[in-house]
Amino acid sequence: MLKLRGFSLPIALTVLLAVAVGCKSVDDERIPVAPVKVDFVNVGSWNAYGVGGALDYRKFIKSERIPAGFPYTAMMATGFGGVLLVCGYEGEFKAYDLACPVERKNNVRINVDADAHVGVCPVCHSTYDIYRFGSPLSGVAAENGYGLTRYNVGPGPAGEYMVISR
Repeated sequence: MLKLRGFSLPIALTVLLAVAVGCKSVDDERIPVAPVKVDFVNVGSWNAYGVGGALDYRKFIKSERIPAGFPYTAMMATGFGGVLLVCGYEGEFKAYDLACPVERKNNVRINVDADAHVGVCPVCHSTYDIYRFGSPLSGVAAENGYGLTRYNVGPGPAGEYMVISR
């Protein structure tokens, strides 16, 4: 039997085939670049408008004043279609652009199916794993590998409680 640096030819070919077939990349940069900055300046702001625990979510759309009462400032921006802030299965915070990466329109936004724990496009009906990585699960998005655009969530540079940014 032919050996390749310690591997038999059938094993080496099997590994190569598995890597070639199994490597499917996700394109999470289909949404046009737009400024994103949502500041939670203190614990009270986070408690009122942030996410409280696993599988909790909140939408931020500055142009429509969503959520109602959120203290948007002139320096804040909510991306191309708005921001979806979620708390993942293990309590980690994640944020995505609300615009569907298949439709690529700022007014075609992902809805959250709270029972199925996924994001769903109301137009193309693609679904997304919003509590892990924003990866496509079904529909045109899954067929083409279109994931949700991700944003950063973390403490702000001046000590703000949390900031969502690009």
